[in-house]
Amino acid sequence: MATTVRKTAYFSMKTPNRAGQGSRLLNGLAAHGVNLLAFTGFPNAGRAQVDFIPYDVTKFTRAARKLGLKVSKRKTVFLAQGTDKAGACATICGKLAKAGINMVAMDAVAAGKGRFGAIFWVKSRDVARASRVLRAR
Repeated sequence: MATTVRKTAYFSMKTPNRAGQGSRLLNGLAAHGVNLLAFTGFPNAGRAQVDFIPYDVTKFTRAARKLGLKVSKRKTVFLAQGTDKAGACATICGKLAKAGINMVAMDAVAAGKGRFGAIFWVKSRDVARASRVLRAR
């Protein structure tokens, strides 16, 4: 299977950097039937930033509102999926580098059964150009 790259929506928010916060957020969304393509979190200025990449944006925003989550406006992230092999992410990084596009961050994982997945960000001004370079759908 070839690697596919697509643009999708994500939403971020700040939360206390304490045990149980991620569980509270994820369980609340799950109770509203929200399924995520990806979720990531990291420390940020004494708090934590979490990013939600939902399958269904409408369902996610409705649930976030009901749960009182103060999420950002919709932003763009890239999602790559494909056959796990040496250099799978290096190819994506190389194409962006050759085009002079800086990747802001990337999270990647071997998904088992010979597959990998990655989410990555570029600056908002570079989204359209990165989409062309990577043939993101």
